[in-house]
Amino acid sequence: MKIGVPKEIKEQEDRVALTPSAAYQLIKRGHEVIVETQAGHGSGFADADYETVGATLVSEHATVFEQADLIVKVKEPLPSEYALLRRDQVLFTYLHLAANRPLTEALMDSGITALAYETIEVNHRLPLLEPMSEIAGRMSVLVGGYFLAKHAGGSGTLLGGAPGVLPGRVVVLGGGVAGINAARMATGLGADVTILDVDLERMRFLDITLHTAHTLYSNETHLTELLPQVDLLIGAVLLPGARAPKLIHREMLRMMRPGSVLVDIAVDQGGCAETTRPTTHHDPIYVEEGVTHYCVANMPGAYARTATQALINVTQPYIEQLADHGLREACQRQPALIGGINVMQGKLYNKAVAQAHSLPFS
Repeated sequence: MKIGVPKEIKEQEDRVALTPSAAYQLIKRGHEVIVETQAGHGSGFADADYETVGATLVSEHATVFEQADLIVKVKEPLPSEYALLRRDQVLFTYLHLAANRPLTEALMDSGITALAYETIEVNHRLPLLEPMSEIAGRMSVLVGGYFLAKHAGGSGTLLGGAPGVLPGRVVVLGGGVAGINAARMATGLGADVTILDVDLERMRFLDITLHTAHTLYSNETHLTELLPQVDLLIGAVLLPGARAPKLIHREMLRMMRPGSVLVDIAVDQGGCAETTRPTTHHDPIYVEEGVTHYCVANMPGAYARTATQALINVTQPYIEQLADHGLREACQRQPALIGGINVMQGKLYNKAVAQAHSLPFS
């Protein structure tokens, strides 16, 4: 099979879908890997590294799409790429379609088969989303702590406090993979951490593993009681494939102290705050109701090399299945791949996405 690796064109996205070592493994299995020049540059992989393992380098973005049967990416296609998609092709990437109707319609119109990393489920886990959630969760505390600094527009609160001074207060909405990693980073800094969730079994697990963090059942009353004392609020809510629920309304933000920070990890799925809108690494924040919002839509891209390696650790076995056997047999061998099929031959196969856009579900 011909496997295409285009350079990511989303703003400040430096991850790449295949490392040279992953490309080498596919080439050893008899496949052809077509890589756009500079595709791995942002993650620290030179064109020569791909050439050394036998990949074919092409200089034109469109050429990758023209020649490949299987396109592997990191982020969703952008509007300039819609016309490059075709019916006899498979696309494997993060899609987050519930928050993007134009892309959903473009994929349906193209006839392409589009598989989303984030909707492949194994034993109630999302193994291809977890590494990025882990990185985003850890990042959320780093960036939140930075933007709490006075020179960055924050309240001037140090999350870890100081001898004789109480630590900053962190509230994490959601105790999933992103939430628990955020909580671990925050407790490691010495912050006062509270995690809100609705899954009692999950809260028992968090209570046992995060000895210094507090757990609280998630509802609007509990959240509004916490907000006046919060320094850093982290949105880490996930409904697989669906839009994130809007748990934070504008009037709730007004309860927070000026200079406090909201980091919305759920921005890819529409965000869990009414005031969330996507930002970029070069222009990451804006202020609403006196609260600094950090809503970068590709947070792990800031640490592109680590994120690329973590991503390929989990995607490579699925890419190999698709390349070795084609979609139908790969799904028979690895049924979890079926859950990844969001769009195929003009039809929508993900119920949560269909509901988000009021489109027919197959």
